[in-house]
Amino acid sequence: MTDAPLALYRRYRPTTFAEFKGQEHVTEPLCQALRSGRVHHAYLFSGPRGCGKTSSARILARSLNCEAGPTPDPCGTCASCVALALSGPGSIDVIEIDAASHGGIDDARDLRERAFYAPVAARYKIYIIDEAHMVTSGGFNALLKLVEEPPPHLKFIFATTEPEKVIATIRSRTHHYPFRLYPPAVIRELLEEILASEGIAYEPSVLPIVIRAGGGSARDSLSILDQLMAGAGDGGLRYDRAIALLGYSDDALLDDVTEAFARSDGAAVFGAIDRIVEAGHDPRRFATDLLDRLRDLIVLATVPDAVGSGLLDVAQDRLDRMRRQAADLGPSRLVHAAETINAGLAEMRGPASPRLLLELMCAQVLLPPIAAVAGPSGELVARLERLERQVSAGTATAGTRPAARAAESAPEPSGPSPASEPGQGMAASSPARATSSPAPAPSPAPATPEAAAGGSAPRAGAGAQQPEPAHAADGGGQAPVSRGAGPVDLDRLRDRWPGILEEIRGSSKVAWILLDNATVAAVDGSVLTLAFAQDGYAKGFAGNGHDQHLCRVIEGMLGIRLTIKTIVGTPPESNSRSAGSP
Repeated sequence: MTDAPLALYRRYRPTTFAEFKGQEHVTEPLCQALRSGRVHHAYLFSGPRGCGKTSSARILARSLNCEAGPTPDPCGTCASCVALALSGPGSIDVIEIDAASHGGIDDARDLRERAFYAPVAARYKIYIIDEAHMVTSGGFNALLKLVEEPPPHLKFIFATTEPEKVIATIRSRTHHYPFRLYPPAVIRELLEEILASEGIAYEPSVLPIVIRAGGGSARDSLSILDQLMAGAGDGGLRYDRAIALLGYSDDALLDDVTEAFARSDGAAVFGAIDRIVEAGHDPRRFATDLLDRLRDLIVLATVPDAVGSGLLDVAQDRLDRMRRQAADLGPSRLVHAAETINAGLAEMRGPASPRLLLELMCAQVLLPPIAAVAGPSGELVARLERLERQVSAGTATAGTRPAARAAESAPEPSGPSPASEPGQGMAASSPARATSSPAPAPSPAPATPEAAAGGSAPRAGAGAQQPEPAHAADGGGQAPVSRGAGPVDLDRLRDRWPGILEEIRGSSKVAWILLDNATVAAVDGSVLTLAFAQDGYAKGFAGNGHDQHLCRVIEGMLGIRLTIKTIVGTPPESNSRSAGSP
């Protein structure tokens, strides 16, 4: 009857510091201390599970008791090295204690009494205390004097996942070496070496799943790989079996949901959720996997060379599709979706239905971001990103209206303006507006009623804007556009609206996008009413100072002081003239 083979994490446990990879910040100082003979009497190894704390403690004990040592490279042939090898019987002078079951004050007293006896065959008597944070306060206090002033032949190595629970008086008497989780590249290299040594075929897409399931722990990753190898058939390790066994979501399903988000296709999203539940998968696991996918897409959208630089571990056959998904969604929608899923995951821990919460999360992702926040951020940022992508692809139009531009550049009627009635304020003394650039030899301007009455002539400066000329009522009965609280002609304001939008576009694109979703509804005295398509656009326009910016632009172009009022929906049929027009 043959013995069962050892587990992978035991069979491939490193036996020297040279074989130990991924923890160089710990192994190199320890090797240097062994070379120089500056070995301390007590060490504290801390870090997450499966990152090599106990293995390093055993290697250190082997290096200290080697007949050629202390040395960072044990010979492997002396009696101590053979006894402490992976298949060795162990040494009576190297004692491993599990503090989870031997952490009381009586155990500490027993250890203290036996520690003063000299080693039997080795150079040092070494105590490896695993799960040291489980030692009680009384047990640590019983060991305190021994750890502080041990006999020359005694060494302590404490290993723990929670160093903060080791009392400060013990920690201060040790050399503390913090271990870290393994980077994905190191675990991938280790897995590839083991699979090559075992002669197991595998699909490349299996390794990222094993690395992700291991969570940076070498021992956990090897345990998962051992489980997959035990169930592998003649074809080796397959992707479909790996995700089914480990409970992860299929990449094809994640692709469908992500692309449905980009298309705002609710039917596809809820159909995918139904397939998840019908197949018996955990909605919480799918939400976690979806959040991981969105994280990868955010990184890929921000860093196009994320795979080459090691930020992402994605197979090349999937990279192009993920790049298309990142481009279709855009950074703002990706962040919005990730924040929504992340917030929903916290709610899925309660007793509520996981399917219901997953559907609500996806419904929130399908909504435009402006539905969740009042203001121009969110949907407007997404629209700007889409416009920028269209411009870069050469599909965006110039956004100008040639007819409106020609109407703006047409000269104003040069006829004399009638004098305003008394009490009009500044409108009674407004000079004609100069719209053309000054010529080298300008012709004299026609006399105005103000100049004939002895009024001061306006000063013309290069590039300076002059007030809008007053227009006589034409055959259509249009009222004059005046500065102040006088009546304003609605038709003429609508005619000049494209030019006003162009002026806004040059100074504030956000305000321009908001106004692109609005129409001029009515002018009542000095109040201009704008009708917006959605409530979010109206709130974003009025709540962020864009209405004041529009008032300044209108006053600069037309010489009119107006107050802006916003409404939502289709504007009612309004008279072609403003209130008070003749």
